[in-house]
Amino acid sequence: MEFNICQTIIKYLCLCLIFVRLMASEFAPEDFISIMPDNVITNILHRLPLQDAVRTSILSRNWRCKWTMLNELAIDQNFFVYLIERKAINSFWAIISKVLLYLNSAITKCVLILTLLEPEDIHHLIMFLSKKGIKDLTLTFWSSPPVKLPSHLFSCLELTHLNITRCCFNPPPGFRGFPNLLSLELCNVQFGGSDLGEFLTRCPLLEILDIGYLSYTGSVKLVDIAKLENLKRLSLSLCHMDTNVFELVSNLPKLQELGLDFQGCSLTKSGAKIKFSTAFPFIKALNLTRIDSGDGTMLSCALEMIRNFPNLHTLEIFPPTRHVDDPNPVSIPIPSPEVEYSMMELRNVVFRFIKGSENEIHLIRYFLACSPSLKKIEILCDCHYGERLIFARKLLKLHRASPTAEIDFN
Repeated sequence: MEFNICQTIIKYLCLCLIFVRLMASEFAPEDFISIMPDNVITNILHRLPLQDAVRTSILSRNWRCKWTMLNELAIDQNFFVYLIERKAINSFWAIISKVLLYLNSAITKCVLILTLLEPEDIHHLIMFLSKKGIKDLTLTFWSSPPVKLPSHLFSCLELTHLNITRCCFNPPPGFRGFPNLLSLELCNVQFGGSDLGEFLTRCPLLEILDIGYLSYTGSVKLVDIAKLENLKRLSLSLCHMDTNVFELVSNLPKLQELGLDFQGCSLTKSGAKIKFSTAFPFIKALNLTRIDSGDGTMLSCALEMIRNFPNLHTLEIFPPTRHVDDPNPVSIPIPSPEVEYSMMELRNVVFRFIKGSENEIHLIRYFLACSPSLKKIEILCDCHYGERLIFARKLLKLHRASPTAEIDFN
């Protein structure tokens, strides 16, 4: 779809240039497309895949070098498909080197989805970006074993957004952090070289932190996370915390979005019953990942959190990736919402890949009965046709506090 749109843009520009030349007269003496301001031209080019942006050089003599003004690069799957279709994948580094050679402006944003590159090539690529004032960087590696990031990355002190997937992230000794970093996302990353909590405290402006899928043998100390006073969105694995999530949230008053991965965490019955000392009205969105519906302690802990976020608008619940039926699931005691608990402000609830167990039905019943402002519950069911039919019939019988609440059942 995006490819067709890009091709249409290029064809439109070509037709406009041809039209201008054919109609050139005293009423149209200038090529108005080619004399557009540079910021308008780069705005157009940034909406094209890299290969199509470069191909605009054939539009006219004036456009021959326009693409060299690019300050945003996307060397992504689209670019790899383009090379594969032209049987040029073995020339990947040679092509990229030539493109980089001609760029004459600062590179403020770059998306790199890399494979088939030697460590030396990756080193040169990161070194090039470090000299171009990079501010927004997304790095995804598909190699095995994970690639160790070049040390040049840690000299990019102007970075404001950093997203890294599948690599080894090892800050060098004496690294003082990223002073301008606003968002940090680490997915399937092996962290080493220093203490993770200490590294985070050296990024004092962080507003978005996602370390939910991190390979890290240590734990993140509460005192370190609490120093990130500007955090608005946080996603992490509970197994990395040295304390319970209740204490964590109480130290982040600006937090609006919270994502928690329950895989590998061990919750005791007493830990699940801990109460919040106060409610947290700033939390608007909650994402609970890899929650075992057969674990009553885990579900009770999740429900305790949900009930104490009075202004929660969006809730998403995901079971473990490999959903294994528990022959002896533990039921959770969910009290009557009309009697014991006040109404919630939920607008949207999403359940992914659920089986229709009794615990899951109890949760859905609770949300429907306690959410007078609810607009939609989206349920993606992971069971056979007969089980789906039984599940759907049970859902139809549930009371809804909101007269407009919809159940989107797939």
